[in-house]
Parts: sequence; C-alpha cells; structure tokens
Amino acid sequence: MADQTTGRQLQRILHYSVTPCRPMLGLRRNECALYDVDCDEVYPRLYIGDANSARNKQYLRLIGITHVLNTAEGTRFGQVDTGHSYYRDMSGIRYMGFPMIDQPSTDISRYFYIASKFIENGINSGGKVLVHCMMGMSRSATCVLAYLMIARKMTAAEAVRTVRMHRDIRPNEGFLQQLADLDNELKRDRLYY
Repeated sequence: MADQTTGRQLQRILHYSVTPCRPMLGLRRNECALYDVDCDEVYPRLYIGDANSARNKQYLRLIGITHVLNTAEGTRFGQVDTGHSYYRDMSGIRYMGFPMIDQPSTDISRYFYIASKFIENGINSGGKVLVHCMMGMSRSATCVLAYLMIARKMTAAEAVRTVRMHRDIRPNEGFLQQLADLDNELKRDRLYY
C-alpha cells in the first residue's frame, strides 16, 4: 500500500503543527493556575489533563466531568494512584484505569478499543470525559488520538492536528508507531466496507 502511515510521519506532523496558546473555555488563565491543573478540551466534551486535574475533585465538578480514564494507573514512579475508590464521594463519576508506564516498548494498542468505547459511552450519555496520565502529553493523548481515529473516523494525521489545535501533546515514538499501525489497519478495513 503506497499510502502507509509511519510513526516518523506522525512525528513530523507533531513537530510542525503549532498549538495556539488559549485558556480553557469558561476559565481565565489565572483561574486554571488557582486550581493548579493542566487540562484542555481537545474535542467537544473530551478533555486531556495531568495528574493534578484528575486529583482535583473541586475542579472536576466545576467543569462537569462525568467519566475519568486514567491511562497511568498505579503506584510506581510516573503513575497516578487514583481508582474507583478515589472518586467514590463524587456521585456520577465513572472510572476506568490502565496500568501503563510511558515507555516506547509499552503495548498501549491493547487499550485502544476499550478506551474508545469508554470515551464514546461517556460522550454519548451527555457526559464529559477526562483522559489523563501524569503530565497529559503521551499516554492520555495517545488514547484520545486512537478514539478520534476509531470512533470519529479520522486519520492519524487528522486526529493529531485536531488535538494539537487545543493542546501540546508528545506521544513517545513507540506510541506514535502504534497509532500509525492502527491508522493503516483502519484504512485497510475501510477499503473493504
């Protein structure tokens, strides 16, 4: 196939696309600093954030989050120790966690479809979904990109450009290659249907 997507192509798109500097809708820049969060709405009702965003229950209530996807669940360095029990006092929050580390050798692709289904269920139910990891740049961004590709039928390049319009993201090179593989798989599947 002549139009195969590669991880290198996705790296170039990331490198050459610019994220405009804009405060989150509804909050002024100084209010985001007040809550000590790094969180952006990257697609309608879909947010990418850091660990502080996920831990700040007051902030989650303020922006109306109903679903939390932790792509860095665990207690090891670089992971975020939240879980179902962390949100038990917040009625209406649905939680899912994946125990991943941010390494190029991590098989994040095994979570692409389950993450996509969780995000889609949250959005379709009228909710708002926060996908987070430690910094909100690699693991969480990769799962959001996979969702846009699977559920919203975007190419990998379109998904990267869409998210980059709202947030600086930096999936590691292994994750980019897995997204490129997903893109090629989806292109093949769409040719046959």
